[in-house]
Amino acid sequence: MILKNWLKELEYELVQGSLETEVDEVVYDSRKARPGAVFICMEGTRVDSHKFVPDVLKAGVRVIAAERSVEEEMKASGLTEEERSRVTVIRTQDGRRALALLSAARFGYAAKRMITIGVTGTKGKTTTTHMIKTILEAAGKKVGMIGTTGTVIGDKVTPTMNTTPESYELHKAFLEMAEAGCEYMIMEVSSQGLKMHRVDGICFDYGIFTNITPDHIGPDEHDSFEEYLYFKTRLLNMCRVGW
Repeated sequence: MILKNWLKELEYELVQGSLETEVDEVVYDSRKARPGAVFICMEGTRVDSHKFVPDVLKAGVRVIAAERSVEEEMKASGLTEEERSRVTVIRTQDGRRALALLSAARFGYAAKRMITIGVTGTKGKTTTTHMIKTILEAAGKKVGMIGTTGTVIGDKVTPTMNTTPESYELHKAFLEMAEAGCEYMIMEVSSQGLKMHRVDGICFDYGIFTNITPDHIGPDEHDSFEEYLYFKTRLLNMCRVGW
Protein backbone atom coordinates (compact mmCIF):
# COMPACT_ATOMS: atom_id res chain seq x y z
CA MET A 1 0.00 0.00 0.00
CA ILE A 2 0.94 3.65 -0.43
CA LEU A 3 1.07 5.71 2.77
CA LYS A 4 -1.31 8.44 1.58
CA ASN A 5 -4.03 5.82 1.11
CA TRP A 6 -3.82 4.97 4.81
CA LEU A 7 -4.16 8.63 5.82
CA LYS A 8 -7.44 9.51 4.12
CA GLU A 9 -9.42 9.81 7.36
CA LEU A 10 -6.65 11.24 9.56
CA GLU A 11 -5.94 14.91 10.25
CA TYR A 12 -2.17 15.32 9.88
CA GLU A 13 0.73 17.50 8.71
CA LEU A 14 3.53 16.20 6.51
CA VAL A 15 6.73 17.32 8.25
CA GLN A 16 9.17 15.73 5.81
CA GLY A 17 9.45 12.91 3.30
CA SER A 18 6.95 11.51 0.83
CA LEU A 19 3.37 10.30 1.14
CA GLU A 20 4.07 7.97 -1.79
CA THR A 21 6.18 5.72 0.46
CA GLU A 22 5.20 2.05 0.34
CA VAL A 23 4.01 0.61 3.66
CA ASP A 24 2.65 -2.77 4.72
CA GLU A 25 2.29 -2.67 8.51
CA VAL A 26 1.42 -0.47 11.50
CA VAL A 27 3.35 -0.85 14.75
CA TYR A 28 3.17 0.89 18.11
CA ASP A 29 5.51 -1.51 19.91
CA SER A 30 9.12 -0.66 19.03
CA ARG A 31 10.11 -4.31 19.47
CA LYS A 32 8.02 -5.16 16.39
CA ALA A 33 9.58 -2.46 14.22
CA ARG A 34 10.79 -3.49 10.77
CA PRO A 35 11.18 -2.11 7.22
CA GLY A 36 7.82 -1.29 5.63
CA ALA A 37 6.12 -0.44 8.92
CA VAL A 38 4.66 2.86 10.08
CA PHE A 39 5.65 3.52 13.70
CA ILE A 40 3.03 5.36 15.76
CA CYS A 41 4.41 7.51 18.58
CA MET A 42 2.18 8.15 21.59
CA GLU A 43 2.68 10.14 24.78
CA GLY A 44 1.19 7.70 27.28
CA THR A 45 0.59 8.12 31.00
CA ARG A 46 3.53 5.82 31.77
CA VAL A 47 5.62 5.64 28.59
CA ASP A 48 6.35 8.17 25.86
CA SER A 49 7.07 6.06 22.80
CA HIS A 50 8.68 8.99 20.98
CA LYS A 51 11.84 8.02 22.84
CA PHE A 52 11.97 4.77 20.86
CA VAL A 53 12.35 6.55 17.51
CA PRO A 54 16.14 5.85 17.42
CA ASP A 55 15.46 2.13 17.93
CA VAL A 56 12.81 1.84 15.21
CA LEU A 57 14.92 3.75 12.70
CA LYS A 58 17.80 1.36 13.36
CA ALA A 59 15.33 -1.50 12.75
CA GLY A 60 14.53 -0.12 9.29
CA VAL A 61 11.34 1.89 9.86
CA ARG A 62 11.14 4.84 7.45
CA VAL A 63 7.71 6.28 8.33
CA ILE A 64 7.02 7.92 11.68
CA ALA A 65 3.70 9.33 12.92
CA ALA A 66 4.39 11.57 15.90
CA GLU A 67 2.58 13.95 18.23
CA ARG A 68 5.59 16.28 18.51
CA SER A 69 8.96 16.96 16.92
CA VAL A 70 11.24 13.92 16.76
CA GLU A 71 14.21 15.68 15.21
CA GLU A 72 16.48 15.09 18.19
CA GLU A 73 15.46 11.45 18.47
CA MET A 74 16.21 10.97 14.77
CA LYS A 75 19.69 12.43 15.22
CA ALA A 76 20.29 9.96 18.05
CA SER A 77 19.57 7.02 15.72
CA GLY A 78 23.03 7.05 14.16
CA LEU A 79 21.61 7.54 10.65
CA THR A 80 23.41 10.01 8.42
CA GLU A 81 21.78 13.33 7.60
CA GLU A 82 21.01 12.04 4.11
CA GLU A 83 19.42 8.86 5.50
CA ARG A 84 17.34 10.90 7.96
CA SER A 85 16.12 13.14 5.14
CA ARG A 86 14.56 10.11 3.45
CA VAL A 87 12.44 9.28 6.53
CA THR A 88 8.80 10.34 6.20
CA VAL A 89 7.47 12.08 9.30
CA ILE A 90 3.86 13.09 9.78
CA ARG A 91 2.56 15.11 12.73
CA THR A 92 -0.79 14.20 14.22
CA GLN A 93 -2.59 15.63 17.24
CA ASP A 94 -3.27 12.26 18.86
CA GLY A 95 -1.19 9.15 18.30
CA ARG A 96 -3.91 6.83 19.56
CA ARG A 97 -6.38 8.19 17.05
CA ALA A 98 -3.73 7.80 14.35
CA LEU A 99 -3.19 4.18 15.41
CA ALA A 100 -6.93 3.49 15.17
CA LEU A 101 -7.42 5.05 11.74
CA LEU A 102 -4.26 3.59 10.20
CA SER A 103 -5.09 0.16 11.64
CA ALA A 104 -8.55 0.33 10.06
CA ALA A 105 -6.94 1.10 6.70
CA ARG A 106 -4.22 -1.53 7.13
CA PHE A 107 -6.87 -4.26 7.60
CA GLY A 108 -9.04 -3.03 4.75
CA TYR A 109 -11.82 -1.45 6.82
CA ALA A 110 -13.04 -4.97 7.58
CA ALA A 111 -15.67 -3.77 10.09
CA LYS A 112 -17.63 -2.32 7.15
CA ARG A 113 -18.10 -5.84 5.79
CA MET A 114 -20.29 -6.77 8.78
CA ILE A 115 -23.25 -5.39 10.73
CA THR A 116 -21.63 -3.96 13.84
CA ILE A 117 -23.16 -3.65 17.30
CA GLY A 118 -21.46 -1.82 20.16
CA VAL A 119 -22.63 -2.14 23.78
CA THR A 120 -21.59 0.19 26.60
CA GLY A 121 -22.75 0.80 30.15
CA THR A 122 -21.56 0.35 33.72
CA LYS A 123 -23.30 -2.99 34.09
CA GLY A 124 -24.68 -5.54 31.68
CA LYS A 125 -22.31 -5.26 28.72
CA THR A 126 -21.20 -8.90 28.80
CA THR A 127 -24.71 -10.24 29.41
CA THR A 128 -26.17 -8.09 26.64
CA THR A 129 -23.57 -9.08 24.03
CA HIS A 130 -24.04 -12.77 24.83
CA MET A 131 -27.83 -12.46 24.60
CA ILE A 132 -27.62 -10.77 21.20
CA LYS A 133 -25.12 -13.37 19.97
CA THR A 134 -27.42 -16.20 21.06
CA ILE A 135 -30.45 -14.64 19.36
CA LEU A 136 -28.61 -14.02 16.09
CA GLU A 137 -27.13 -17.51 16.02
CA ALA A 138 -30.57 -18.99 16.66
CA ALA A 139 -31.65 -17.09 13.53
CA GLY A 140 -28.89 -18.79 11.57
CA LYS A 141 -26.43 -15.89 11.49
CA LYS A 142 -22.68 -16.24 11.95
CA VAL A 143 -21.47 -13.88 14.67
CA GLY A 144 -18.14 -12.60 15.94
CA MET A 145 -17.88 -11.16 19.46
CA ILE A 146 -15.31 -9.13 21.41
CA GLY A 147 -15.43 -8.42 25.12
CA THR A 148 -14.60 -9.59 28.62
CA THR A 149 -14.49 -13.24 27.57
CA GLY A 150 -12.08 -12.46 24.72
CA THR A 151 -12.43 -12.47 20.94
CA VAL A 152 -14.87 -15.16 19.80
CA ILE A 153 -15.03 -16.37 16.19
CA GLY A 154 -17.08 -19.53 15.90
CA ASP A 155 -15.60 -22.01 18.38
CA LYS A 156 -12.29 -20.13 18.58
CA VAL A 157 -11.83 -17.99 21.68
CA THR A 158 -8.75 -15.74 21.97
CA PRO A 159 -8.14 -14.08 25.36
CA THR A 160 -7.74 -10.28 25.37
CA MET A 161 -5.97 -8.03 27.86
CA ASN A 162 -8.78 -5.46 27.92
CA THR A 163 -12.56 -5.53 27.55
CA THR A 164 -12.04 -3.32 24.50
CA PRO A 165 -8.66 -4.29 22.99
CA GLU A 166 -6.21 -1.84 21.42
CA SER A 167 -7.37 -0.57 18.02
CA TYR A 168 -4.80 -2.56 16.03
CA GLU A 169 -5.96 -5.81 17.65
CA LEU A 170 -9.59 -4.84 17.07
CA HIS A 171 -9.19 -4.31 13.34
CA LYS A 172 -7.10 -7.43 12.98
CA ALA A 173 -9.93 -9.38 14.66
CA PHE A 174 -12.51 -7.71 12.39
CA LEU A 175 -10.66 -9.00 9.34
CA GLU A 176 -10.49 -12.51 10.79
CA MET A 177 -14.24 -12.38 11.46
CA ALA A 178 -15.08 -11.11 7.98
CA GLU A 179 -12.84 -13.72 6.35
CA ALA A 180 -14.51 -16.41 8.48
CA GLY A 181 -17.88 -15.39 7.08
CA CYS A 182 -19.27 -13.51 10.08
CA GLU A 183 -22.28 -11.39 9.19
CA TYR A 184 -22.43 -9.65 12.56
CA MET A 185 -19.83 -8.29 14.96
CA ILE A 186 -20.85 -7.54 18.55
CA MET A 187 -18.48 -5.93 21.04
CA GLU A 188 -18.33 -4.46 24.50
CA VAL A 189 -17.22 -0.84 24.31
CA SER A 190 -15.70 0.32 27.59
CA SER A 191 -15.38 3.94 28.68
CA GLN A 192 -11.60 3.45 28.71
CA GLY A 193 -11.76 2.11 25.17
CA LEU A 194 -13.63 5.26 24.12
CA LYS A 195 -11.29 7.56 26.05
CA MET A 196 -8.18 5.91 24.60
CA HIS A 197 -9.53 6.20 21.02
CA ARG A 198 -9.53 2.41 20.53
CA VAL A 199 -12.80 2.52 18.57
CA ASP A 200 -12.16 5.74 16.65
CA GLY A 201 -13.05 5.40 12.99
CA ILE A 202 -15.73 2.76 13.57
CA CYS A 203 -19.30 3.70 12.69
CA PHE A 204 -21.42 1.12 14.51
CA ASP A 205 -24.66 0.12 12.86
CA TYR A 206 -26.22 -0.14 16.32
CA GLY A 207 -25.13 1.32 19.65
CA ILE A 208 -26.60 0.18 22.96
CA PHE A 209 -26.28 2.07 26.28
CA THR A 210 -27.36 -0.24 29.11
CA ASN A 211 -27.07 2.00 32.20
CA ILE A 212 -24.67 4.17 34.17
CA THR A 213 -23.68 4.46 37.84
CA PRO A 214 -20.57 6.07 39.43
CA ASP A 215 -17.69 3.70 38.70
CA HIS A 216 -14.18 3.62 37.22
CA ILE A 217 -13.38 7.00 38.74
CA GLY A 218 -9.84 7.45 40.00
CA PRO A 219 -6.17 7.34 38.95
CA ASP A 220 -5.60 5.93 35.43
CA GLU A 221 -9.35 5.83 34.76
CA HIS A 222 -11.68 8.87 34.87
CA ASP A 223 -11.16 12.13 36.76
CA SER A 224 -14.86 12.54 37.56
CA PHE A 225 -18.31 11.10 37.00
CA GLU A 226 -18.91 13.84 34.40
CA GLU A 227 -15.90 12.64 32.40
CA TYR A 228 -17.04 9.02 32.77
CA LEU A 229 -20.51 9.93 31.49
CA TYR A 230 -19.06 11.94 28.60
CA PHE A 231 -17.02 9.03 27.28
CA LYS A 232 -19.86 6.56 27.77
CA THR A 233 -22.21 8.71 25.69
CA ARG A 234 -19.65 9.07 22.89
CA LEU A 235 -20.80 5.69 21.58
CA LEU A 236 -24.19 7.21 20.75
CA ASN A 237 -22.40 9.66 18.42
CA MET A 238 -20.56 6.80 16.73
CA CYS A 239 -23.54 4.73 15.58
CA ARG A 240 -26.29 4.92 12.98
CA VAL A 241 -29.00 3.78 15.43
CA GLY A 242 -28.68 4.09 19.21
CA TRP A 243 -30.65 2.84 22.21
